[in-house]
Amino acid sequence: MNNNIKYRDATALTDPPFSKLSRLETLVFLGNSRRGKSLLPSNFLQGLTNLLFFDIRNAQLLSLHKDTFTYTPQLQKLNLNSNDIKDFCPELFYPIRGLKSLYISTKSLQSLDFFIKANLTELTFLQARKNQYSVFSEEVIKSLPALVYLDLQTNSFTCDCNNAWFQRWVVTDKQTQVYDADNFVCNYPSELNGKKLLDFDVQSCIVDTEFILFISSMCMILLVMLVSFTNHFLGWQLAYAYYLFRAFLFDLKLKNKHDPNQYDAFVSYNNHDELWVMRELVPRLEGEQGWKLCLHHRDFEPGKPIIDNITDAIYGSRKTICVISRRYLKSEWCSNELQVASYRLFAEQKDVLILVFLEDIPIAQLSPYYRMRKLLKRRTYLSWPRAEEHPEVFWEKLRQALTTREDPEGDRFLLTVVDRR
Repeated sequence: MNNNIKYRDATALTDPPFSKLSRLETLVFLGNSRRGKSLLPSNFLQGLTNLLFFDIRNAQLLSLHKDTFTYTPQLQKLNLNSNDIKDFCPELFYPIRGLKSLYISTKSLQSLDFFIKANLTELTFLQARKNQYSVFSEEVIKSLPALVYLDLQTNSFTCDCNNAWFQRWVVTDKQTQVYDADNFVCNYPSELNGKKLLDFDVQSCIVDTEFILFISSMCMILLVMLVSFTNHFLGWQLAYAYYLFRAFLFDLKLKNKHDPNQYDAFVSYNNHDELWVMRELVPRLEGEQGWKLCLHHRDFEPGKPIIDNITDAIYGSRKTICVISRRYLKSEWCSNELQVASYRLFAEQKDVLILVFLEDIPIAQLSPYYRMRKLLKRRTYLSWPRAEEHPEVFWEKLRQALTTREDPEGDRFLLTVVDRR
């Protein structure tokens, strides 16, 4: 039958041509190309509720409205070959989920990805020749579980890892027959142009998942071991370096400032030694000698990060008095205060650090501070236990230490009570 049916848009028709042909099972339109590019009205097939086969080859269709097959729920075979359709929307196939055969050799089709959401689970035959796509995605095949015959003849393929799975599937799949697969040729990359797809070596594309998991696991184990080793053997040195770096940044910020110190001394002590600090140290230094001290519980700014409070206190005071005991050495924050204060001593080359020992501590317990002690070289410390017989000498030495100028090379004799080098 020759016809000249042609529509210029997909607007629904007032009087669809097949509205009264509900028993029609086959509808064929051939050779309509000479009328130029065309479209089908969205309700063109209205009334064909029992249509089983629709053939509209070579009609130069540009697209199909998503409602085109709403009126043909029984459709099982659809031929759209030799049209100019570049893509199909998945919704087009929702009303015809029982479709068994589909012909879409259109020359213009750029992708088959619409199958992924088209839900054509009963499709057994697919012909998609002479199209422009060169990669056949794995998701497309998975979306067609009933497929038994696939015709991709005269398509050209990309011969790289994107199609490696497809090559393996063509060779190994036992359900689907891929017609003329031995003659599929490569069009990309250029050095493989014209070669057979099935001759492409896919070994380089195979990912050894077990090996990757093994390497990843080994790297993770080594990383955990390294972190554990570092924390156990170098934890103190790393913490020391971190807080020195924080102090270094603070020192840079204050380098060009010449503000007077807010306090005469910041007192660094452990909470367990607070009784001695409040009963002995503070009354002597603030009450009798008139020094202005900075204390944790009294002068730290609430809500401010602890390390910032520590740094501000140390750099806001002329001196730092470290009240050292066994508990002090075990305290992380006390250790941090001592580290920042020692950095200031080295960085500014000023005599800003005063060490007061509340108890005699064996050298073994001072070993974590070996590097600091070595850098302090000939500096000496005040010892409270050895001042029991002459406490006034202790307080006088401490007063002199707070009075000394900030030249580290001068007035060392003022701290002479105990040498712990």
